Amino acid sequence: MKNKNKTVWSDRFNSPTSKVFEKIGASIDIDKRLFKEDILGSIVHTQMLTKQKIINKKIGNKIIVGLKKIEKEIEKNKFNFNKKYEDIHLNIEKRLFAIIGEDAGYLHTARSRNDQVITDFKLWIKKASAEIVKNLNNLNKNFLNLANKNIQTIMPGFTHLKNAQPISFAHYLLAYVEMFKRDVKKFNSNIEYIDECPLGVGALAGTSYKIDRNFTSKKLGFKKPTNNSIDTVSDRDFVIDFLSTSSICAMHISRFAEEIIIWNSDIFKLIKLNDKMLTGSSIMPQKKNPDPAELIRGKAGINFGSLQAMLTTMKGLPLSYYKDMQEDKALVFNSYDTIYQSIIITSEIVNNIKPNKERMLSLSNEGYTTATDFADYLVKNHNLSFREAYKTSAKLVNYAENEKKTLNQLNFNEVLKLNKNLTKNVMNIFNVKNSVNSKNSYGGTSTKNIKKMISKLKRELKS
Repeated sequence: MKNKNKTVWSDRFNSPTSKVFEKIGASIDIDKRLFKEDILGSIVHTQMLTKQKIINKKIGNKIIVGLKKIEKEIEKNKFNFNKKYEDIHLNIEKRLFAIIGEDAGYLHTARSRNDQVITDFKLWIKKASAEIVKNLNNLNKNFLNLANKNIQTIMPGFTHLKNAQPISFAHYLLAYVEMFKRDVKKFNSNIEYIDECPLGVGALAGTSYKIDRNFTSKKLGFKKPTNNSIDTVSDRDFVIDFLSTSSICAMHISRFAEEIIIWNSDIFKLIKLNDKMLTGSSIMPQKKNPDPAELIRGKAGINFGSLQAMLTTMKGLPLSYYKDMQEDKALVFNSYDTIYQSIIITSEIVNNIKPNKERMLSLSNEGYTTATDFADYLVKNHNLSFREAYKTSAKLVNYAENEKKTLNQLNFNEVLKLNKNLTKNVMNIFNVKNSVNSKNSYGGTSTKNIKKMISKLKRELKS
């Protein structure tokens, strides 16, 4: 009975592990999330061992039956996770001994916890990345739905948070679709990049058993085995890639949240949010605060911090495996939970935005947003260089500013003072809707372009 509570490596030591270190060194509270991947990896490893006649089929079948029983116990919350056994791998192995007896000892033949944990972790990150991709695609669909309703909604585009040029609100929304499309590509690229199976490289040198790594790779859904056993157990680039992509995605979400907060403010009043996306104040009865947007803006720091922590952990490690690497799972799980929740909340926010169309249109006429259109008109119709036209347009802006008028409030005679060759059709230039629809270069904000782009993006998201 005494031996049952011993660690698998205790025979080498003359005294038990310090209780303090046992608490610090144990990762079971974190890596128990890998139980499905660990059991799957063990089942496939067992299948390979029996196929290669490294262990006999009867023992292999016993191990597999025992592992499946353990999986059901964990799923039903009937499994006792013990910190004494450090991690998910040894907790499962110890339980397997209790279920099938000494035959459980054959399971760890031709593998190490080093290749076992990387296999589990790669499987988990592949699955997690696919889940994020699915939710990012749903987010983009919500952006497209809102964009489709606002093709004709005119607003000012901003640079330096100053009114720059008139744009369609739909065009603004599609800018975020492009951002999140890049995130999807990055997560998919990471899945492709890590699609090499670590199982079978052992502790760091490989193994002398006649294993079949192609068999385990295929069974576990990897394209091929890894090439170098030392690199395999020391590699955490796939972790850093996941954390990096999550951080970039979190940055995109934070930028969107920042704009929602600004636009929803009493100063801008460009949008309203449904009450379900707002909270109140404990002292000011009138307040409706955009807390969900503020929270996802703040949570980006968690993703950034996880990436920085992992880079710092890895920067000083020689080849190959070290206990420091155990920190990777807490960082990834925390980063995943954060970015997953942030994407879900962002989707909800997008579904509950109501643009203030009148305010958007009114504001698009402020700040002399059609000044560039006037300069372009002079270039195209009066044979001026752009720099000459720019100076003339600047003079018109200065005049309008002194007169306390917007450009569309000027009359033809006022504009004519700048160039006597102008005709009345120049006044169409100062209409913000005309300005928007004139931007018909590929990727521009014209209605025609936006409709084509929405159709294109919808087809992409269906494929």
